[in-house]
Amino acid sequence: MSESKFRLAEVPVPHLAESLVSATVGTWLKQPGDYIQQYDVLCELYTDKVNVEMPSPIEGRLVKILVGSGETAAVGDPICLLEVPESAEAASAGASGGPASQGDSAAAIAEESADQSMRGRYSPAVQRLAAENAVDLGRVKGTGFGGRITRKDVETYIAQGGAQAAPSGGSQAAAPLVQTPAVPQAHAPSAPAHQPSAEAPAANPYRPEPQIPVRSSGIHLSQNPPTPLEFDANSDSRGETFIDVTPIRNTIASRMRQSVSEIPHAWTMIEVDVTNLVTLRSKVKEEFMRREGINLTYLPFLLKAVVNAIKDYPIMNSVWAVDKIIIKRDINLALAVGTEESVLTPVIKKADQMNIAGLALEADNLTKKARTGKLSLNDLQGGTFTVNNTGSFGSILSQPIINYPQAAILTFESIVKRPVVIQDMIAVRSMVNICLSLDHRILDGVICGRFLQRVKENMEAYNLETKLY
Repeated sequence: MSESKFRLAEVPVPHLAESLVSATVGTWLKQPGDYIQQYDVLCELYTDKVNVEMPSPIEGRLVKILVGSGETAAVGDPICLLEVPESAEAASAGASGGPASQGDSAAAIAEESADQSMRGRYSPAVQRLAAENAVDLGRVKGTGFGGRITRKDVETYIAQGGAQAAPSGGSQAAAPLVQTPAVPQAHAPSAPAHQPSAEAPAANPYRPEPQIPVRSSGIHLSQNPPTPLEFDANSDSRGETFIDVTPIRNTIASRMRQSVSEIPHAWTMIEVDVTNLVTLRSKVKEEFMRREGINLTYLPFLLKAVVNAIKDYPIMNSVWAVDKIIIKRDINLALAVGTEESVLTPVIKKADQMNIAGLALEADNLTKKARTGKLSLNDLQGGTFTVNNTGSFGSILSQPIINYPQAAILTFESIVKRPVVIQDMIAVRSMVNICLSLDHRILDGVICGRFLQRVKENMEAYNLETKLY
């Protein structure tokens, strides 16, 4: 290799989505002078909604950083220079050759490796647990954001005998010391024993299904939600702990502040009898699982009821534009999905053209992508009305913040059995609260009251004759 001629190659900002025109460089993980293997992560890139790590499209030595941390670069602009052998560059460039083709190469690699963008970053808890049990983290499949390995991933790997296969000299009897919940064996990791971790993105070992079954709709909280830092509960220190604000958390903070400062919020609530819906779902959920392979929740029934109500009151599907109100033609429902690091709002495009089964499949697909770090920018754009399933963790009443710049957001609370009066008789019924936050510049109490009444009517109209397809 020492006899080869070298040349400088530019590494550009990849094209992550159609509407993306620029990205901001976060932290540089490599510095000038470092030798970079292909697929090694160079730096963090973040946009309004998603932050990813930028893998190197080629192998070489990092010579110069052109865009520093915190600076913004347009798509296609170079962010650094690599010194590469001419033969290696020609091989990576392919038939087209030249620096121009490397923009496409970088974009393709970034897209292929997006699932594993956080794989090489381990928390102190993960590193400590791996060291104590002689676990090779290169063999553990990560189910966290961007393929990041969580503590639960390591515990699952140990419980399935992974510690005995670790190359380190630690005790193989350490695995029984970790008590973990039973994990279905069908989801056992099966990473190749001798494959270098640098090749993991190319081999794409990512599993679309999480290792431990989770809810496929609403906001999900794992059994053991992680904390940003490890805290010593027995420590006598009364000092302060500082947690760095991530780019995506900073974006959430900015959007929430913008929403509450610019939008005059008001909210209202309605009570809905969903007894017939509960009976319907109990009847069809097993057949739906056999046919589609996913759990049928209450969410798609709510989405259909909301879509039909918006058709009757299209002003709900609008935005404020200072001197006019813009009513959106397509009904694109955004779903609030909680991950262990943030809350994302992937969008079901043209939800008004889907039946209940179609909404169930699309919602399940988007929420799984959100929780495994596979959402693209396109998945997060274009929402016109937001629905939030806060009842998935037991909430019965909430006042949501509007997803700027939309006109309203609706929350579906927990279904509970309550005594209600029906024709002067007391009956036990399955009841749920539906809350609506509204932009009072666009919407008033009358129109929102009618809209919620229509949602209520649609929800209570479900019966055993309702068709899913």
